[in-house]
Amino acid sequence: MLFSSVSFLYYFLPIVLASYFLSPWELKNNVLLLASLFFYFYGEPIYSLLMIISIISGYLHGLWINCTRGSRYAKIPVISSIIISIGLLVFFKYTDFFIGNVNGVFNTDISPLNIALPIGISFYTFQILSYTIDVYRDEAKVQKNILRFATYVSLFPQLIAGPIVRYTTIEEELNERTHSVSDVAYGINRFIIGLSKKVLIANTLGELVEIFNNTGDKTVLFYWVSAIAFMLQIYFDFSAYSDMAIGLGRIFGFHFLENFNYPFISKSISGFWRRWHISLGTWFRDYVYIPMGGNRVSAVKWIRNIIIVWFLTGFWHGAQWNFIIWGLYFALILLLEKYIFKKLLERLPAAARHLYMLFFITISFVIFNGDGMNESLENLKGMFGLLNVPILNTETVYYIKSYAVVFIIAAIGATPLVSKIVKRVVVNEKYEWALNVIEPILLAILMLFVTGYLIDGSFNPFLYFRF
Repeated sequence: MLFSSVSFLYYFLPIVLASYFLSPWELKNNVLLLASLFFYFYGEPIYSLLMIISIISGYLHGLWINCTRGSRYAKIPVISSIIISIGLLVFFKYTDFFIGNVNGVFNTDISPLNIALPIGISFYTFQILSYTIDVYRDEAKVQKNILRFATYVSLFPQLIAGPIVRYTTIEEELNERTHSVSDVAYGINRFIIGLSKKVLIANTLGELVEIFNNTGDKTVLFYWVSAIAFMLQIYFDFSAYSDMAIGLGRIFGFHFLENFNYPFISKSISGFWRRWHISLGTWFRDYVYIPMGGNRVSAVKWIRNIIIVWFLTGFWHGAQWNFIIWGLYFALILLLEKYIFKKLLERLPAAARHLYMLFFITISFVIFNGDGMNESLENLKGMFGLLNVPILNTETVYYIKSYAVVFIIAAIGATPLVSKIVKRVVVNEKYEWALNVIEPILLAILMLFVTGYLIDGSFNPFLYFRF
């Protein structure tokens, strides 16, 4: 079940909200747990059992870690948790990838298992690991109530598309949280904005990418337009799901951390990654990079750490070589920024640094978007005029004109410009009343547009099937 679906918006969510707020406090977590299990079962009936097994494993390992704390056997349960959690992730996500590579290298004929990827496994696996590792580090208290732990892992607002919510972030709110009209209002506002970003901007850009993929009349300019469209599509799609998760979480009394912070205003690749998918970046930083020594090691070991972290970051996104190359691509650029480009970038004007970032990020998403490296390389060749295609034709001009408005809206929306204007209005008491009147009207209009698009059966892809 997608957030951007009529069944979720007008059936599932109203029933859950009514059940939740009409229930006494002691039953609210149970309502969320049942709703979350149904939400996952609706989309993944077979793999619901896998998620429940993962929950039970994480819960029991937390108790085991707590029991062995301070003993010489203290590391055994946390190592066991890592092996089981990563083992399940590797089996269901990467088995066929490994079989295909073994067949290619050794000329064998091992049959693939054709295992369907369980939706959300990458996200809830990392959440369980953050819990057991933090309990081992004594940074989180063990959760002895299995229903509360299950609620944390399966919480439907962030279950299938993130952000990766750490146990320590909502540890206290699982046990006790408050609800207020202002929090509910903020949550509704944030959810509708995220939903609008997904349906009205990301999906429209996705239509253009789909048109490009299906046309036989490509041009050099169309390759670039499609690359930029996909880059903006995945930003608005992913940040929209984060907005919706944060909004829904706030309605239910949870305060999830921000996952995106206008990454396209960055002036370096390192700056971009401090603002993009923050929950994933900080997860790898705290549970992989720092335990290996972080940057407090020799230059050789630091380079090793960067390569390992970015290899794993790429591999986490999908079981294809282009994801691995995508991760290593960023490792290379970050190393170059550290040792070669740093002084040069500091001398460049801000606009030039910004263009530098946009260029390399655009290339990265071409690598990311390919169905394997062959397709990625084909698209890169097309962008740089290495294929037998014209630079421009009437079809390309037609699509540029047709999608110009959404590109302009997306470009503005990817910056904090609108947010800054709203904040200035809020600060000014003369106009605050106007915003209070206009805001709910605008949100209602957005919901009408979104509903119209969804009822019309418009293009509504779910990009996270690959994750």
